[in-house]
Amino acid sequence: MTSPLRSLWSAPAAVPPPPRRVWRDWVLVGVLVPLVVVEAALRSEVPWRWAWAVALVLLVPTLLWRRSRPFTMLAVAFGAGTAFGLVTGGDPQLYTTAYFLLLVYAVMRWGSGRAMLGGGALALGGWAIGLVTGAPTVGDAIGSAAVVVTTWSLGLAFRWRAGARARELDRMRLLEREQLARDLHDTVAHHVSAIAIQAQAGLAVATTQPDAAAGVLRTIEAEASRTLDEMRAMVRVLRRDGGAVPAGVDAAERTPAPSAGDVRRLAASAAGPGELDVDVTVDGDHESLPPAVGAAVFRLAQESVTNARRHARDATRVDVAVQVDGSGVRLEVRDDGRPAASARPGYGITGMVERATLLGGTCAAGPAAGTDDAGGWRVSAVLPRAAWTGGTA
Repeated sequence: MTSPLRSLWSAPAAVPPPPRRVWRDWVLVGVLVPLVVVEAALRSEVPWRWAWAVALVLLVPTLLWRRSRPFTMLAVAFGAGTAFGLVTGGDPQLYTTAYFLLLVYAVMRWGSGRAMLGGGALALGGWAIGLVTGAPTVGDAIGSAAVVVTTWSLGLAFRWRAGARARELDRMRLLEREQLARDLHDTVAHHVSAIAIQAQAGLAVATTQPDAAAGVLRTIEAEASRTLDEMRAMVRVLRRDGGAVPAGVDAAERTPAPSAGDVRRLAASAAGPGELDVDVTVDGDHESLPPAVGAAVFRLAQESVTNARRHARDATRVDVAVQVDGSGVRLEVRDDGRPAASARPGYGITGMVERATLLGGTCAAGPAAGTDDAGGWRVSAVLPRAAWTGGTA
């Protein structure tokens, strides 16, 4: 068996799987049965018309299982129809026998690879038997073959389209999971890093400055509350059905996606004992940015500040600069510390690069030594406007 045939032989049934039976199947059977009877009554010139009508009425219900058992139903209909045709002397000449084409279509649309090969063999066998017993003209033989091939092609085409749609949905779900993973990492890492730093500062002043320790605890409480709020917002997005807000959730309770202007919040969240001095500059019309771009700018800046908190040794400040102009958005985050030599690689920088790439931009992170005497670590991201406006500025 050649490789293409082997691949087809082992191919699974169609994805997504079909419904076992729907109301349209019953309607189809309910329409075909009286059509068979009416045709038999009107076409008195057809021999054995009532015998064929009875046979077709008995075979039409196979359509109810054409999706769940396509090859079995085709084999039953083909076997019974062929045997009856040999007994009665060949072609029944009833138009309603075209219902067999629905079973041929179903095998190609829903069947496994084995079912498709078997169904194709049955269809070719029926065509060949018709040539022998019916003695059709060349035109009739070519026409009947064209009808069968067209039916195969339609089944395969709809099968491919449904499979492509299912693959696209799977790809979109994967992208959504990656997006959620990035947002969850950025949000939790940022707030938990702030909580850890504040806790260390609280331990340092707990015995000598009780009032300062109380202030640190309030800051920790605020950071923890913000973390819970953002995580609840993510959970609501996951549980949302068709974009509807879950019952019992007030509209004001929904947390909107952050924007580029929210980068200023990073400076406010860093205010407190033991925190780095975060200086934020936002220039340009950031309010005109699409929500996805604004959220990406905020998450990139948030993760960069978080990395500075966690990994920059001897750092005292972090400078965050956002520039919005006609060409797009540029973000630069830089600290004045030294990178931790033994820091384990995490998902933060990878997530930042992925986030920028999804919007047609770039993101680079590395030591800033050589740019001036300050040294430190620098993150630079560029999100070109042409990437999210379809090439128009």
